[in-house]
Amino acid sequence: MKRQKSIIDKLLPLGTFAVIIAIWQILSVTEVVPAFMLPSPVKVVKAFVSDFPVLMEHAGYTLLESAIGMSVSIVIAFFAAVIMDRFILAKKAFYPLMVVTQTVPAIAIAPLLVLWFGFGLSPKIILIVIVCFFPVAVGFLDGFASADPDEIKLLRSMGAGNMQIFRHIKLPYSLPHFFAGLKVSSSYCIVSAVISEWLGGTNGLGVYMTRVRKSYAFDKMFAVIILVSALSLLLMALISLLEKKLMPYKKEERK
Repeated sequence: MKRQKSIIDKLLPLGTFAVIIAIWQILSVTEVVPAFMLPSPVKVVKAFVSDFPVLMEHAGYTLLESAIGMSVSIVIAFFAAVIMDRFILAKKAFYPLMVVTQTVPAIAIAPLLVLWFGFGLSPKIILIVIVCFFPVAVGFLDGFASADPDEIKLLRSMGAGNMQIFRHIKLPYSLPHFFAGLKVSSSYCIVSAVISEWLGGTNGLGVYMTRVRKSYAFDKMFAVIILVSALSLLLMALISLLEKKLMPYKKEERK
């Protein structure tokens, strides 16, 4: 029974996706929406296949930006969270500023970064860090705060120092929260890179999107949109796999 339910749970999203594609195809073929505005799924697939080498070249550049930006944001978020967890005054001083950074739209920051840092990798990586930093930092902070106080007291009674308490209690407690924040950040990561590429650059999926939009090649536009979504989903899947590898006990707890 459980196995049948599991199969149904997996097939249900696929069925919903198939229905959406079918409706899309019908709307395009019957020209309810003009074909040049809504190309059919078949045309989109053909555009994807014909431009596959070019798309992969641009995707590689976007993924490089995303990987560097995400890595930098994780490192900064970790040390910022450790400092704010250790010193309450630092948290009171900097946490509101972290919140403020999330109220400014990325599309508004990107032109300024291009103006200040040029058209290279720097403005793109900075934008990704700004967007991805907050969820990861909050994840770490919530994780550190969720540590069992009784376990901390026990280790202190045994003579453990702050570093040992952090390593054996706070850090393990923070991992589930960290991965939750990392999944949120990963959904923004590639999109942020694409937004920054719209406003300046020579490579990347954002540059490709700008070029095909100007030539009114909407089939290619849809192809790159689908590719961006696929890359974001792949990144989230990789993070989920890493989470399972680092926290096998979490799966056992669910059982």
